[in-house]
Amino acid sequence: MIVFKSTQDQVLAALQSVSGIVERRHTLPILANVLIRKSHGRVELTSSDLEIQIRTQAELGGDEGEFATTLGARKLIDILRTMPADQSVSLEASNGKVLLKGGKSRFTLQSLPAADFPLVQEAPSFGPQFSIPQQTLKKLMGQVAFAMAVHDIRYYLNGILFVAEGTRLTLVATDGHRMALAAATLETEVPKQEVILPRKTVLELQRLLSDGEGDINIQFASNQAKFSFGQMEFVTKLVEGKFPDYNRVIPNNHSNQLTLGRTALLAALQRTAIMTTDKFKGVRLNLEPGSLRVAASNPEQEEATDELDIDYSGDAIEIGFNVVYLMDVLTNMGQDMVSISLADGNSSALITIPEQTDFKYVVMPMRI
Repeated sequence: MIVFKSTQDQVLAALQSVSGIVERRHTLPILANVLIRKSHGRVELTSSDLEIQIRTQAELGGDEGEFATTLGARKLIDILRTMPADQSVSLEASNGKVLLKGGKSRFTLQSLPAADFPLVQEAPSFGPQFSIPQQTLKKLMGQVAFAMAVHDIRYYLNGILFVAEGTRLTLVATDGHRMALAAATLETEVPKQEVILPRKTVLELQRLLSDGEGDINIQFASNQAKFSFGQMEFVTKLVEGKFPDYNRVIPNNHSNQLTLGRTALLAALQRTAIMTTDKFKGVRLNLEPGSLRVAASNPEQEEATDELDIDYSGDAIEIGFNVVYLMDVLTNMGQDMVSISLADGNSSALITIPEQTDFKYVVMPMRI
């Protein structure tokens, strides 16, 4: 039976869309495989790591009929990548063997039974479904994902908080030193739901979401989230735990405010950061009426200073920050201008987008 027969680029695109979560080394060897199921003329590809499951459907030609097997995902992709994009490739199954053909190349592949593939058990009931454009969700995730913790023992920080309430979807990420919040408006009203998506899920969704047209449908259960977009269905476990009260972290009475060009500030920070070390990433910001000076030094007695002319008439403030935390937010903002609110040299700073209330970034100061 010919399971599929199509061009290399179509087969490779379908395989790559599900294979991002596949681990090369796993305690269960079958989890290194992709489940290939042929039915009703369509090919269905499924991958799983026991916590996330991704499924896609594709029209890839081949014979009618029913067939299912599992093959090594990375090996399939590695083989396909060596072939031209317009070359016809086919997967054939006969006498218990699976054969991948492309041009004059032949690959006999080791398979494992489809019945042994451990599918993720979907939650019995999900909450109300809501939709948002894929590019909007991708933008929201990009605005906050960099602030997620990495391998923090406070496991609930290793991900993004999703809060759907009324007609508003809010995403929040924090690692305890900084916090990013981004929000968007939903077309339909939904009851309040709060879930924490794991870090791996966030990174995989960012990879898969389109910058073009098309909505993504979202549903939450008590321990799972389901995302459907295009031909994809994405099911993931949630992080259990109580996310910090992010509203308490956001300062709302800082009296000193300045607005300046994002790219000019980022460039000044990047230049100054060259003089920091891997162990100590601190920079000093000296704020005075009309000017902002950025300075850094290292144990080798080297120093860097950079000065920006700004429209500012507030208090003189000297404050230190981890320069990476500032560069991260400026890199992930697309706007031309950025606003910074400060109280003094010992309080957290609030970074926002002028005349927009749907993005907030709070960063703690650092002793220098």
